[in-house]
Order: sequence, then C-alpha cells, then structure tokens
Amino acid sequence: MVLVSDAGQLSSQNDVAALMAFKQSSVDADPNGFLNDWSSSSSSPCSWKGVFCALNDGRVTRLDLANAGVIGRLHLSDLMALPSLTQLHLHGNLFSGDLSSTTRFCRFETIDLSTNNLSEPLAAQSSLLSCKRLVSLNVSRNSIPGGSLKFGPSLLQLDLSRNRISDSTLLTYTLSNCQNLNLLNFSDNKLTGKLNDTLSSCKNIWDLDLSYNQLSGEIPASFVVDSPASLRVVDLSHNNFSGDVLSLEFGNCRNLSVLNLSHNSLSGTGFPASLANCQLLETLDIGRNALSFRIPGVLLGKLKNLRRLYLDHNHLSGEIPPELGHICGTLEVLDLSGNQFVGALPSTFALCSSLLSLNLGNNQLSGDFLSTVVSSLPSLRCFYVPFNNLSGPVPLSLTNSTQIQVLDLSSNTLTGKIPPEFCSSMSSSAVEKLLLSDNYLEGTVPSELRNCKKLRTIDLSFNNLVGSIPSEIWTTLPDLSEVVMWANNLTGEIPEGICIDGGNLQALILNDNHISGTIPQSIANCTNLIRVSLSGNQLTGEIPAGIGNLLNLAILQLGNNSLSGAIPPGLGKCQSLIWLDLNSNALSGSIPPELANESGLVTPGPFSGKRFAFVRNEGGTACRGAGRLVEFEGIRSKRLENSPMIHSCPLTRIYSLVAVYTFTANGSMIYLDLSYNSLSGAIPDNFGSMNFLQVLNLGHNNLTGNIPFSLGGLKAVGVLDLSHNNLQGFIPVSLQGVSFLSDLDVSNNNLTGSIPSGGQLTTFPASRYENNSGLCGVPLPPCGYGNGPHPPSFYHGGKKPSVAADIIDWDFFWSGCGSGGGVGVLIGLVLGNAIGNIIQRKKAFDLDCRCYDLQDTFIF
Repeated sequence: MVLVSDAGQLSSQNDVAALMAFKQSSVDADPNGFLNDWSSSSSSPCSWKGVFCALNDGRVTRLDLANAGVIGRLHLSDLMALPSLTQLHLHGNLFSGDLSSTTRFCRFETIDLSTNNLSEPLAAQSSLLSCKRLVSLNVSRNSIPGGSLKFGPSLLQLDLSRNRISDSTLLTYTLSNCQNLNLLNFSDNKLTGKLNDTLSSCKNIWDLDLSYNQLSGEIPASFVVDSPASLRVVDLSHNNFSGDVLSLEFGNCRNLSVLNLSHNSLSGTGFPASLANCQLLETLDIGRNALSFRIPGVLLGKLKNLRRLYLDHNHLSGEIPPELGHICGTLEVLDLSGNQFVGALPSTFALCSSLLSLNLGNNQLSGDFLSTVVSSLPSLRCFYVPFNNLSGPVPLSLTNSTQIQVLDLSSNTLTGKIPPEFCSSMSSSAVEKLLLSDNYLEGTVPSELRNCKKLRTIDLSFNNLVGSIPSEIWTTLPDLSEVVMWANNLTGEIPEGICIDGGNLQALILNDNHISGTIPQSIANCTNLIRVSLSGNQLTGEIPAGIGNLLNLAILQLGNNSLSGAIPPGLGKCQSLIWLDLNSNALSGSIPPELANESGLVTPGPFSGKRFAFVRNEGGTACRGAGRLVEFEGIRSKRLENSPMIHSCPLTRIYSLVAVYTFTANGSMIYLDLSYNSLSGAIPDNFGSMNFLQVLNLGHNNLTGNIPFSLGGLKAVGVLDLSHNNLQGFIPVSLQGVSFLSDLDVSNNNLTGSIPSGGQLTTFPASRYENNSGLCGVPLPPCGYGNGPHPPSFYHGGKKPSVAADIIDWDFFWSGCGSGGGVGVLIGLVLGNAIGNIIQRKKAFDLDCRCYDLQDTFIF
C-alpha cells in the first residue's frame, strides 16, 4: 500500500487543475482524441497521455503533446502555474498566439513550439523574461512575421527558422544582446537589409545560421575575426551578399569548422591569406557566387582537416592546382562543377583515399584522368564529369572502382562501346545510376547490366546504340526505376513481361528509336510509372486499356507511331495525368469524354524540379503535332538542335524548362494533342472544364458537330487547333473571353457565320480561318447584308461557363529570351530559360538572347 500525504494529494490536485485550465483555455479542438483521458475528476495527472511526473513527489515535470494535432490559441500562463514543469514539447500542432503571458515566474527549461500555427508578431512582453532557467526555445516552422523577443542570460539555444520574419530589427537586437547564446538560427525567413552587426557580444556563440534570407550588401570584413573563439559554424548562404571575398578577415578562427557563403553574389580575385588560420575547418562552401580567379592551391592545401570543399558554379578558371591534392588525407567531398577549368585532374588526387564524391561537371576538362586518377580512388561513391571535353573510349579501369554508386559521364565525346565489365560480377557492383547520355557510343546495350542488381537509373540517350534492349534489363533488376534511352537506333520490341511483379519502374523514355511491336499489356502492372515516352517509333496495335490503372502517370507520349483502335476511356482514371500526346497515329472512334473526368482533382506529381525541353513546332500544317516534351538532363543544347527530330519540321523553337506545378489539388490536364489521327464524332462538351489546359490540338481528324460553347471555359488555353475536320456551325462567342489565346486554327472545316469580334479572335491571320465557305468577318472579308447567318450572342445550354481570371500570359512564354529574359510559364509547369533558337530546315540561326542556365526555377 502506498500512502500519499495530504500535501502530495493537494499538489496533484493543483496540477490537475492547472492542466485542465490549459485544456479549457488553449484547446479548441482535439480531432485525434489525444487528450481524451484528461479529466478533472482524476486524482493525479501522471497517467494522462503526454504527461510525465517526477518519481519522488509526483509533480508534473514534462508535457509532451508532440504531433497531437491539437488546435487552439496558446495560453502559456496556465502551464506556468505548474511549479515543477521544466520540459514543454508542443511541436506539430496547430496552436496560435504570440507567447505573451501575465505570469512573472516559470521554471521552463525547454520550450518547443515548432511546426505550429503561430502567425502573430512576438509580444513585446513575452513570457521568456520570467523564465529564469530557460535554456532552449524553438519556434521554428511557423509563420511569425517578426515582433520583439527579449530573453535572459540562461538562454543557450534560440531557433526562429522557417518563419516569415522580415524586420531585421529582431536580428539586430538578438546579435547585440546575445548574452550566453551558443546557437542562433534565423534561417529561411524574409530578412532584408545589411548585416551591420558583428558577433562581438556573443561571447559563447558556436552556431550562427542566417541562410535562406534576403540580406544584402557586404559582409562586414571583421564579422568572423571579431567573433568569439567558440564559433564553429557560420552559414550565410542563400542571401544577396555582395562584395570582395578577399576583404574578409578570419584572424584566429581556431575552432571554425563550417563556413558556408554559397548562393550569394560574392566576387573577388582570391581568398584572404588569413583563411589558413582556420585549421579545424571541415566544410568550406563558396559555391554559386561570382568568384573569378585561379584556385589558390597552396592556401587551400594548408587546411589539413578539410572534408568538404564546394567551389562550384563560379567563374574559376585555369587548371586544377596539384597542391589541392595535398588535403586528400581528409577530403570526402569536392565539387568544382560549373566553372571554366581546363586540362586534367592532377595526379596528386590519386592519393585521395577518403574521397566519396567528386563533381567536375560543366567545365572544359580533357585528358586521360579517368583511367590514371579516378580509377584509383578506392572510396569513391559518386563521380560526376558531364559537359566536359573527354574523348576516346570509356576506360575499362573505371570498373576497378567497385564502390561507385553514381557514374555520370554524360555530354562528352566518348566513343566505342559500353564496357560490359561495369557489371561483370554478380556481387561486386554497387552502381545505382549509370549516366552515359549525349556521347557517341555505339554497339548494343550490354546484357551484363543485369548483374548490377542495385541499378536504379540507366540513361544511354543520344548515342548511336543499335539492337534490342536485353530482356534481362526488364526482368532481373528489382530496383530499376528509370530506363532512359531515347534518340538512339534501338530496335526490337518491349517484352510482354515488364513489371510482371509490379516493379519500381517510374520512367520509360524510349522515344525516337526504331522500336516495333505492340505496347505490352503488362505495362498496366507498372503501377509506379510517372513518365512514359514512346513517341517516334514503329509501334503498332492498340493502346492497352490497363494504362488507366496507372494512378501516378503524369506524362504519356505515344505520338508518331502506327497505333490503331480507340483511345481507351480508362485514361480518364489516371488522376495524375497532365500531358497526353497521341498525335500522328491511326487512332479511330470518338474522343472519350472521360479524359476530362479528373479535371479539378489533379494533384502535383513527384517530378517537380525535373529538367525538360519543349520542342514546339511552328511550321503550321507542315509539322505534325504541337510539339514534343523531351528529357533534357545530360544533353547539350547544340546536340538537341541538330537532331533529326528537330529538323522534321520546317520551323521549330526549343524551350528549356524546370518543372514546377502551379496548382495544388485542383489541377487538370494541361497538354492534350490528339491531332493527325482518324478520330470521329463530336468534341466532348466537358473538355471546357479543364481549367489548366494550355494546349488542345484536335486538328487533322474527322470530327463533326459544333465547336462546344464550353471551350470558352479553357481559361488558360494558349494553343487551340481544331483545323482540318468537319466541324460546322458558328465559332462560339465564348472564345472571346479566352484572353490567353495566342494560337488559334479552325481552318478547313465547314464553319459559318461571322467571326466574333471581341477578344483576340480577330488578331489571327486569315489562314487560320480559311476554307470555311460560310465564314466571314475580320480577318476574312466582311459579312455583307444577308451574307450568312450570325452567331448567337447567348447560350442555351444552361449556366454559361466562367472564362475570366487567372489567365497566364502565353504571349510572354512564346516570346522566348527576348521578352523578360526568356522566362515563362507553360502547361501548368514553371519554365526555366528558353534556349531561344529557331531552327529552319535549310538554315539554323541563333537569336542574340541565348539562355542556357538551367539552375534557376521561376515561380509566377
């Protein structure tokens, strides 16, 4: 029997009362029932969920409601009434509030309010000053816009990251009143202005993170040198800092281990000599700036503890200094990509026994260092050397690097065959990604790839490979997710057994080859498929109806084949489908209205950030289809411009892009090209519900009936091609409200009446309306008195669809580099920069505004 004193019972009752007061005042909803066992009738709260008590006196010492999903406005005063409560963990809820309190005393040591719904400015009289023992405060991942925050000398760790703080006054106050803080995190906010303060008042600071803000101006020269000796981590990355990096002073930075100045606008002609004082420096990241000098190999060679060095995407030039190899004893990651280095990787790097990742991509390197240096690195896991000037055969000695997981040799001038020795052993190969695209490799795809059991991605596109894809590729690689082999000379068939056991295949990119046979019915088992491009082959037969089972499928391109039969209505069940291109086949039957079934329900897919190129055909009826979406990673722009695929059309424009969804959970299909088939029947009326559709090409079919009035609801459409059909009746006046329309073609039909005079319909050339015997009005000859009927000005089919608002400027997109720097929006995806070349069959000429930087993603 446990005897509880009257005082103990009273204490427990007081804790029950305080917690119930908190529940009453701060909890508006508990949808998960986390607090169901909290009851005022309890004699003690120690058995309640989330409540922890001391063993000696039964008082509440810790409250942990992490990820409970509780909703309400937080009142800390009720919890401060608990005299023994020191640990407060409320992260992962939906509490609002401003941290204000009327209580003058608390014993909190840790407060974690991260990932909540705090969206008010921090109260000037917050509860923190009354918490004399508070050591750690975490209010990250909220929406706090700023405010005032005062704290006492006990606070050691302050995390305000991932909020919306824009007023730098809060940062200035904190830096000048650091007291005993050792961790200060303001990252991922909206701070602006200059960094005028140093860390001189922060006597014990060891981790400072101001990354992902909008701070600008020069970094104070003495920012580091005036810092305390305790400083270990400084992260000022992803801001707008400028100035000469040579002016920075490092002084006695004896404990500094991480210095990250990447993603700024820093310039300079060298590193300060005082950087050599940072002898414990392990990570130095100055990538993505504007540095323009030769690497100071002697200086960096003195940093004997350096493990990670990032100098990528600057304007560094010359040869890679051999002295840099002197830090190989500790170096694990080296990134020199995106510069202007020439020559070869020095032989001193052969001693880099600890090197795990080496990125030399996007330079002008040449020589035989693949065999003399890289092949001898025993620990290398990831090796990137795309977009360089490497030539000759792929060295067999690379197969000695049995630890390599990622091998990227794309966009060089390598020749010969793919060495089957890459996967010669059933157990030794660790290769997960093999990227050899955009070279001049020949021969067949080695069947030995079946031995690379960990292989996830194969990209052999834009080579001269022949023969069929070995059947073992499809059946013996359990983790294979991406097969990318477009623009080769591959033949044979896709076997029926693919994904027979479900499989992990996410991308099947085999367009522009000579693959024949039918699309296997077993493709319906590839339930993880996201991107399928089989266009430009010799496929026959019908489109498998089971493709409708692929709920993750976002891109399906089957154009320019010899497919026949009807379009499967089941495609309307593909709830992620945004891009459907079936142009230039022998498809027949009616257009299934089910294709619009998911309108308003499509959610963003998983390939946001993926690089593509959109090849738009601008040669009118001489070109088949609106264009082509092609994989662009690892492909030189010049190589793409000169490909036969581009020159199949008299006039073609290429746009490079980075995919970012512009809708959340209300999307629709955004590209639909069914042109050049034998489709019949009427245009489905519900197609007007596809609010994000930007390309609709139904031209060159046998469609009949009227143009649906509902197409005026295509508020984002930019290309609408209904030409070369048997459509009749009037052009619906609803199209006047489609202000984003930049390319309309209704020629070669049986349309009648006057062309509606509103909107952009009268701005298109007469050729877009020609060969419609009863059509008149601008830009065609005027309608005379009694010359043909006039279109009705009202709609009889129920509620008139809305055609206003949220129109994306299609003209801006198609203007290429010359308008707004070549940045634009296409098909619900946010584009990167346009390559901006117009390719003509007899002559290719460059625009003055060439834009090749694909690193940025633009959101409108």
